[in-house]
Amino acid sequence: MTDNTTAPTNDAAGELPARIQRGNIWRLAIAQALAGANATVLFATGAIVGDMLAPNPMLSTLPISIFVVGMAACILPAGAIARHHGRRAVFLLGTGAGALAGLLGMLAVIIGSFWLFCLGSFLGGSYAAVVATFRFAATDGVAPDRRARALALVMAGGVAAGVVGPQLVTHTMNLWQPYMFAATFLAQGAVAAVSAFILMGVRLPMPTAAEVAGGRPLSIIARQPRFIAAAITGGVTYMLMNFLMTAAPLAMHMCGHPQASANEGIQWHVIAMYGPSFFTGNLIRRFGAGRVAAVGIVLTGLSAAVGLAGIEVAHFWATLILLGVGWNFGFLGASAMILECHRPEEKTRVQSLNDFIVFGLMALGSFSSGGLLSAYGWDTVLWVSFIPLALAVGALAIALGRKAEAGSGAVLRS
Repeated sequence: MTDNTTAPTNDAAGELPARIQRGNIWRLAIAQALAGANATVLFATGAIVGDMLAPNPMLSTLPISIFVVGMAACILPAGAIARHHGRRAVFLLGTGAGALAGLLGMLAVIIGSFWLFCLGSFLGGSYAAVVATFRFAATDGVAPDRRARALALVMAGGVAAGVVGPQLVTHTMNLWQPYMFAATFLAQGAVAAVSAFILMGVRLPMPTAAEVAGGRPLSIIARQPRFIAAAITGGVTYMLMNFLMTAAPLAMHMCGHPQASANEGIQWHVIAMYGPSFFTGNLIRRFGAGRVAAVGIVLTGLSAAVGLAGIEVAHFWATLILLGVGWNFGFLGASAMILECHRPEEKTRVQSLNDFIVFGLMALGSFSSGGLLSAYGWDTVLWVSFIPLALAVGALAIALGRKAEAGSGAVLRS
């Protein structure tokens, strides 16, 4: 009888049987969709609920920032647990935190507690930290030439999140009067519980002794120009996605646009984030992870430029859509670059370090977003986004230049 918690491998390289690979990818993609719906609920409502409950308008986007802090704070512990006890143990802990986050959000709205809502947001961020590892888990036991596609297919599950999340908000936000969004957060917790049952069927190899030991020191791995470029690109892409997406619904509200328009804008944004994943993996295989990541940076800059062109609903939606596609190319390209920076036994440590950097930068952007919007307006938020974009362009240019030099050297030696 086969154990459901682990999976046998085909060979010494640790490749899983094709049937198990497909099953893992499907389950992780569905769980990604459900978890993405959880996150979308918070991003669509967090600033609005924060504005309703916060003792100061400057704190209106703090719950979303706390969500990001939860991601950054929990990603390294999640990696450590995965390294010693396997990824599935972390998956179940994360979904438990997600279910509790929904219940606390519901209670916070009912009793009018801003700080309880922030606690629920932190737990939601803990769940999101675990969800971030789904993309890397999909590459476990997969041949190197198919890993980028496996990673991208799991992220494609977020397409459903782009529909489910905003619709969940739209159809539940007024169900429990007079407590706006209380039913939404209750539904959010239920979705996380469903995700836990799906993840119970994921079958991955348990950590080896070499993986528990951890391999090379992280200080050596983190000095690689390719790792630095990947971490900065992934961090900047994610930071700006969160930076602009956090502010956009509240900016639309401030410009007099209805909540339904903000919800629909977030819906198209999330679809744009995950929809390209159906072919991003193939683009990475054909053109290389670094080039795809560079296109993501360009699209993110274009999204800010479109936002500066006007404040009509169409401008907000176009900004959010371009921002979503830019995030997909930038983040998946950077993630694929990370897979090239570590040995098999180093994967959980290196992947966790990368995500810690990414979510740390994301937290910085999230904390500054609400204050900048309240104090200086939407245009300032957009202009400021070009500063980290320039940093990512520089890091990518150095890494791609080094790789080109190495390739030329190999050709000359041959």
